Amino acid sequence: MSVTEEQVLDALRTVQDPDLHKDIVALQFVKDVKIAGGDVTFTIELTTPACPVRDEMKAEAERKVAALPGVATASANMTASVRARGGFGRQAVPGIKNIITVGAGKGGVGKSTTSVNLALALARKGARVGLMDADVYGPNIPQMLGIKDAPEVGEDKKMVPPEAYGLKVISMGMLVPADQPIIWRGPMLHGAVQQFMRDVAWGELDYLIVDLPPGTGDVSLSLSQSVPVAGAVVVTTPQSVSVADVRKAVGMFRQLNIPILGVVENMSYFVCGHCDERTEIFGHGGGETMAKDFEIPFLGEVPIDTRVRSGGDEGRPIMIAAPEAPAAQAFAAVAGKVAAQISIQAMRVLRVIQTA
Repeated sequence: MSVTEEQVLDALRTVQDPDLHKDIVALQFVKDVKIAGGDVTFTIELTTPACPVRDEMKAEAERKVAALPGVATASANMTASVRARGGFGRQAVPGIKNIITVGAGKGGVGKSTTSVNLALALARKGARVGLMDADVYGPNIPQMLGIKDAPEVGEDKKMVPPEAYGLKVISMGMLVPADQPIIWRGPMLHGAVQQFMRDVAWGELDYLIVDLPPGTGDVSLSLSQSVPVAGAVVVTTPQSVSVADVRKAVGMFRQLNIPILGVVENMSYFVCGHCDERTEIFGHGGGETMAKDFEIPFLGEVPIDTRVRSGGDEGRPIMIAAPEAPAAQAFAAVAGKVAAQISIQAMRVLRVIQTA
């Protein structure tokens, strides 16, 4: 007796997405069920290639289908199609599905480092990713990625962003000499942000990571008013001074109606390369405590690693130079959680639209 497609779907209805809290059939993830004798193949189309439970979901789906009477083998083909978050009246940027801002209440906490390595981690998972350096006063993303070329101008008069390690990148640092200060008022900042969003040939992107300036100022306000921001990642160090400033950043994002995707605690601890002793140089746990206080996700701890600093200085971020290093693995884990939160936000928006 051969198995039927309905039996296969019934088995897959017991496989839950842990973030979206629905089974993969109800979420319409399951496609192309094919049965050839005792061999069953099917596709599971996830909402992000960076899904942190991708392998576990594949294994569970194959195991449950293989347990059906009449099934000799079960094979799941895992794909992904990133969903876009709705704009709610703001004009979307053509081709860009999700805009993610990375901010902090103060400078020096590793915000740009987090932006770069988060973007690279998403790209390494197969996502199409762009990186916009919106820190107009301190545009150091080009140096961190080893980009020395200015953007070209295409036939449509749009800037063509240079690429590095699979990322499309734009920054004011590509357009002005390195030692020239940028002394602008708010309206000029707004104009620069709009130009980077709408006058750059981004193409098709799953995620555009935006590295914000420190603090709570004009650039964040300009973004929130003009484009649909899918969510914000906030970066802190463990020490109480940094956490206090980041609390203000969280408050700003909430006032601007930008969902908080979570908190990253950077420089969380240091592990000695000689004796493996762990030292919490800046204290420990401030980011996680803040996340609990605000009831927002805690995305993880990133340890201190000298290769993070040297990689940023030399244009080879740790995700490229040492992807197996603990700090790189931490950034990869953060990227998976950010992608999951984006999928949750997209699902919430879809529910609002469906019930409207």
